[in-house]
Parts: sequence; C-alpha cells; structure tokens
Amino acid sequence: MLSRRTLLRNAAATLIGVSGRNLISSAKPKIAAILTAYYPSSHADVWVTALLEGYDNGQPRSPSLEIVSMYTDQVPKNDMSRAIAAKHGFKIFPKISDALTLGKDHLAVDGVLLMAEHGNYPVNERGQILYPRYEFYRQIVDVYRQSGSTAPLFCDKHLSYDWSKAKWMYDQSHELHFPLMAGSSLPFTWRQPPLEFDLETPIDKAVVAAYGPKEPYGFHSLEALQCMVERRAGGETGIAAVQCLEGPQVWEWTDHNAWAKTLLGAALDRVNERKPGTPQENTPEPILFLLDYDDGLQGAVYVLNGYIKDWAFAARIQGRNEIASTKFWSRMVKPWSHATGLTYQIEQFYLNRRPNYPVERSLLTTGALAALMDSSYEKARRIETPHLKIAYRAPKESLFNTGRIPPAASA
Repeated sequence: MLSRRTLLRNAAATLIGVSGRNLISSAKPKIAAILTAYYPSSHADVWVTALLEGYDNGQPRSPSLEIVSMYTDQVPKNDMSRAIAAKHGFKIFPKISDALTLGKDHLAVDGVLLMAEHGNYPVNERGQILYPRYEFYRQIVDVYRQSGSTAPLFCDKHLSYDWSKAKWMYDQSHELHFPLMAGSSLPFTWRQPPLEFDLETPIDKAVVAAYGPKEPYGFHSLEALQCMVERRAGGETGIAAVQCLEGPQVWEWTDHNAWAKTLLGAALDRVNERKPGTPQENTPEPILFLLDYDDGLQGAVYVLNGYIKDWAFAARIQGRNEIASTKFWSRMVKPWSHATGLTYQIEQFYLNRRPNYPVERSLLTTGALAALMDSSYEKARRIETPHLKIAYRAPKESLFNTGRIPPAASA
C-alpha cells in the first residue's frame, strides 16, 4: 500500500537535482516540450500555445515560462510546431535527449512538459491507444540519470495505458527525487455551481454523467469523480475493485441500485443541453464504470454518448439526507477556456518546483482506467484491484477556476 506520506514527499521534493546543482538560472523557467504531435486543436495546441502566447483563465495572463526546445514525434501535414518555433525563436530537436540538454552533455532546462496525446498511433485489442508516454518518460529519466540533475515533469492526462508502466513512472519520481504532476483539465475548470466539499465530508455514494470515447475521455470522467470524492472523511485509501458494464447491462444494474438512479438524475439536472427524453432512449451504447473503494464508497460513471456532451457530478452525503451536485464547465472549441485552469496549475508547478495537488490522484485514475478496460475486454468481469490501495490526502485549498468565464468562450 502506498503510504499517505507520499504526498508530503512530493510536496517537499528537492529544489535541486540529484547532483545538488540548482537548475534555475533565469527569471522565467526554461521548459522543454516533448510532444507526439502539434497541430490545430491538439493538446499541444491547447496548452503549449497558451504557455507561449498567454491565456485567460478569468483574467488575462502573460507567459511566465520560456519554452526553449521541443521534440515532436510526428509531423502531420497540418503541423504547427515548425512555424511556432520560428515565431518564438526556439529549436526543434530530432531527439528527446537533445531537447533536454540543448545539444550539450547535461540537463539544460528547468522543467519538462510531456504531452503524448494525439497523433497517429496504434490501438490494442482492448481499445487503448498506445501513446508513447512511457517510452518518452524513460528517455527523459535517462537524461536525468546521466546528467546527475533533475527537473519538474508534467505528464498530460494519465501516466500510461499500462499499469506496470505507470507505476514505474511514478516510482522513478521518488527514486530520483523530482516533482511529478499529471492529470486532466476537468478538476480545474469552472464548476456550476462552484461546489467544493469540505475535507472530511462523509460521502458514501457518487455518480458522474459523462460522454466521449471509452478510454480517452474515460480518463477525464474518472478524474472528475476522483477530484470530488478524494475530500471525503478519512481521505483517499484506494479502490478495491472495478467493473465495466455496457449496453442493456447498464440499465439492468441501475434498476437494481436506486441510489445510482437518483444521483444520475441529480447530475443530469445540472446539464442544460441534453436531448429530450430519457438517457435510456437517447444512448444507443451506454457504458457504466463501477468503482468500489476500499473504505466502502461506491462510485458510478455513466458514459451517455448521444444524450449529453458534458460532465456532471452528484453525491450523497451520509447522515444528512442531502445530495450535492455540479457541472464541470467545458467548451471544446478555441480558445478552450475550460483548459486554462490546468494551464495555470502547470505554470505554478514549474515556478514553485512542487506539485499543487497529489500526483497520486492521477496514479489511481490511471490504474482504475486500465482495469476498467480489462473488464470491458473480458465481457464485464469484475476486476479486483489490490494494487490500487493508493492512499493520499486532497489539498485543503480549492484549485478549480472561479470568477468570470472569459467572454469569448461563454456563448
């Protein structure tokens, strides 16, 4: 079982590399961007462009970091990387190691941004896209080891499609003492209404209504659930088992679990744009992620493609006869204002050289998603997950966006 102290170790990660050499050398931290591909509307465009040119997360923000190098694994016909590198005066290197060392023999950047999302990559028999996060990460760690210095590393979305690879990635951050952060944008976007549970709130049931492809958006849905329930009484202790139901099984299970039907209704009440009628009538291929937590909490994520294009949350507060609910605000069009909360967290991570929230959240959701994809592949088999006894505490402060939504994206 991962110790509750892991979050404290992460927060206290050393400000210098393993060699003792301080890497900070300028007012703006120097960042290497390691990408699969950079084209319009890709994750690289959403975040790297914002870090280069500024963004608005409720107030306009100018760049506080300096991207000094880049690696792109693929260069499609609509590539943006070459033009933006010329515009901002940095070099695109042919190897990851060179992007981190700037062609020298030691680490020469203050932070690494790993975005291995989008691009043309194979899909395995379980329906998982084989993005090379782990392979890129290994090359980054090799540079850390060889140079005797480390730097904060942000990994976009989940750590890997494979649990053993993800756990190795997490372990490396502790072995080499470098700050690691990962995850989805959803925990940091606006919430309507702005719901945040007090720490130690006695949550015993929770539901997320969601949409999108099973694996790529499934991670977002799990992060939406986890960022809310991790604040419950006793803190996070891990997930004991998961199961993925699909098709008619979803509604059969729901009919036998009144709490889930009630909470799903409360979550859907927060969604303004949904098709007339019921989710059963409008969702040709429903998907349901079931999560049984170690401490007895039950979570359910309904993927309702065809009915909604939003994420919403509802939970039952034990002993209070109370249901709390909210919607995670999103607009999947430029300027992608829903993503700016995470942009701000990434900036602060590099500026302060410590995680703003526990990477254990994303380790847990990474492992849960991998097990759920196994369950789906194995025809809804319940998967026991003793390896997901991951304990941590949520940060006391709320980190999601508040205040005004940028006008250009509010329509």
